[in-house]
Amino acid sequence: MFYHVKELQYNAKPERPDPVYAKKLQEILGGQYGEMTVMMQYLFQGFNCRAEQKYRDMILDIGTEEIAHVEMIATMIAQLLDGAPAKEQEEAAKDPAVEAVLGGMNPQHMIVSGLGATPTDSVGYPWNSRYTIASGNLLADFRANLNAESQGRLQVVRLYEQTNDPGVRDMLSFLIARDKMHQNQWMAAIEELEQQQGEVVPSTFPKNLEKQEVAYSFMNFSEGKESAKGRWASGMSMDGQAEFEFDESPKPMGQIPILNPSPNYVHGTPIPGQLPPGTKAAEYEQQNQMNDGGPH
Repeated sequence: MFYHVKELQYNAKPERPDPVYAKKLQEILGGQYGEMTVMMQYLFQGFNCRAEQKYRDMILDIGTEEIAHVEMIATMIAQLLDGAPAKEQEEAAKDPAVEAVLGGMNPQHMIVSGLGATPTDSVGYPWNSRYTIASGNLLADFRANLNAESQGRLQVVRLYEQTNDPGVRDMLSFLIARDKMHQNQWMAAIEELEQQQGEVVPSTFPKNLEKQEVAYSFMNFSEGKESAKGRWASGMSMDGQAEFEFDESPKPMGQIPILNPSPNYVHGTPIPGQLPPGTKAAEYEQQNQMNDGGPH
C-alpha cells in the first residue's frame, strides 16, 4: 500500500523560470536512466521478489523513494515553465548553439501538458517500460541497478554544470548525493550475494554443461595484442575457478553454414537448375535468357 505525503522529500524551488532548461531536465525524469525508469525497475523487482524478505524490503524502500524523486523533478519542471511565453523559444534562438541543439523550449510543454512535465525524455521520446529490468535473479538485477544509478548520477552531474540557478542546483545536489548512496547500496548487496553464490550469474547452471575449454579464454579479435595487457587476459579469473588465457589468434570452431533451400510456398530465390513448380523447362530457360541478356 502506498500513501502520499504532501511535502516533497527535498526542496524543488528554482530561482527563476527557464523553459529551455526544463526541456533538458526531462532527461532525468523520463529518459532511459531517469527517475521513472529506476522507480518502475525497483518496484517490479520488489513486487516479484521471491528471495529473503530483507531484499524485498530493501528494494521496495528505494523504489518508493524514487517515486518521490519523480515528483520532485516534475515539480521543478513545472516551476521552470511558470509564465513561459511563446517568445521564450525565439529568445533561445538568439544563441546559435542553443538553437542548434535544443531549438528552444519543448513546444509540448506549452501545447500538450499546459506548462507541466511529461513522461518523456529531453527530445520528447516517450518513456518506455523496456528500459526496466526485473529478471527474478537478484544478483543480475542488482548489477543492472548499479549501472542505472551510475548513468543516472552522471547525467544529473552534467545537468548541474549546465545551470547557475541556485535552487535547481540545490535539488540536483540532493539527487547526486542519493545516487551515491544508491550506488553504494547496490554494491553492498552485490558483494553479499557474490559471497553467497559466486560472481557468475546464474550460479545454478551445471558446470559440466559448459564448454570449459572456452570458459576462461579471452579471444583476440583485432589486430595487435593491446588487449592482452588487461586484467581480463591473464591471472586468476574473477570467480576464482581457473586462470584467464589469452587466445592471440582464435580459430573457427564451427561449420561452414549451408542452409536448406526455402520451400516453394516461400517464393525465395530458386537454386540454379531448380524449376519453380508448374514452369516448363523451355519457358524457364527462355526467362533466364531474357534476364541474363542472352542464351546460356
